[in-house]
Amino acid sequence: MILDNINQELLILKEKKNYRSLPQLTHEGRDVIVNGQRMLNLSSNDYLGLANDLSLREEFLKNLTPESFLPTSSSSRLLTGNYTVYEELEQQLSTMFGAESALVFNSGYHANTGILPAVSDARTLILADKLVHASLIDGIRLSSAKCIRYRHNDLPQLQRLLEENHSMYEKIIIVTESIFSMDGDEADLQALVRLKHNYSNVLLYVDEAHAFGARGKKGLGCAEEQNCINDIDFLIGTFGKAAASAGAYIICRQIIREYLINKMRTFIFTTALPPIQIQWTSWVLKHLTDFRKKREHLLQISRQLKEALSDKGYQCPSVSHIVPMVVGASEDTIKKAEELQRKGFYALPVRPPTVPEGTSRIRFSLTADITENEIDRLIEIINQ
Repeated sequence: MILDNINQELLILKEKKNYRSLPQLTHEGRDVIVNGQRMLNLSSNDYLGLANDLSLREEFLKNLTPESFLPTSSSSRLLTGNYTVYEELEQQLSTMFGAESALVFNSGYHANTGILPAVSDARTLILADKLVHASLIDGIRLSSAKCIRYRHNDLPQLQRLLEENHSMYEKIIIVTESIFSMDGDEADLQALVRLKHNYSNVLLYVDEAHAFGARGKKGLGCAEEQNCINDIDFLIGTFGKAAASAGAYIICRQIIREYLINKMRTFIFTTALPPIQIQWTSWVLKHLTDFRKKREHLLQISRQLKEALSDKGYQCPSVSHIVPMVVGASEDTIKKAEELQRKGFYALPVRPPTVPEGTSRIRFSLTADITENEIDRLIEIINQ
């Protein structure tokens, strides 16, 4: 009976064209090969193209020996897994951001599902942007805080909620992304900082997963661009996208770092990332400021695609390298994605529940090693 119910749910997903399966593909540099067809990958989060940079890997490997190649930490950091390289990376991050401290996590999902439950209780109110990532929603659900979701980037509504609630709670945490993962638009972090400073009990949590590495002169994200790094209480980023590695971080005050080490379950009760992974992350970050031209090119081809989609009549709020083409119905979106794939572009449909019903889309996730000519070719196909 239970398996029959599960099967019925799967059938419903298939009928609604929202069924998912793992793709069988082969990676060859910028391309993927699926069912024998080579396509340019337009669905990767490798925003700077570093995952395909052989020279970067070759230089890194020159420094390795059998003794320094450590493929496992074998423990949580609070037991025997706290290798020196973790603390060196955290100090490196603190220096890069000009902040008091940093703490490294196994993933962005670990960060977002662990921090909010650790720092909130029943006397906490979380005010979260309507379009924050699923990992943040899960973190909020795991917390004992009350949560109100404000309309996407609606600062007047957020201000009203702060005015109405600031005296009723011990603390309020505003939660947002900087670049939003599905629409590619951006939060006004400076305005959020100004709102925060109006109240003594308000903290600001910003997820820079899609901005770190890809935005800012030094690649530190939108908080660097908007000159408000030190005004954000919980500044989160990931290494698994533009930095071509794995893991995540928080930039914060020292007292928050110490508190998370003692209270954050997804940090305490997990085996730490392999030390070799931490070494690779540190190596990439040493070169982050050198990739300014890559960031500039990424923004150029992103504008190029966005303008073409807008001219074609597609809703496209993006101001970043995440450029959505909102089609509407899931079935129509799948057909459009299949057409692009037949013509050599590996673009994937994003459907409910990832996005609201009726807003299924092709999510173009651009990288710095895509050329302007390739974007021109993509635009030609879209305009056909």
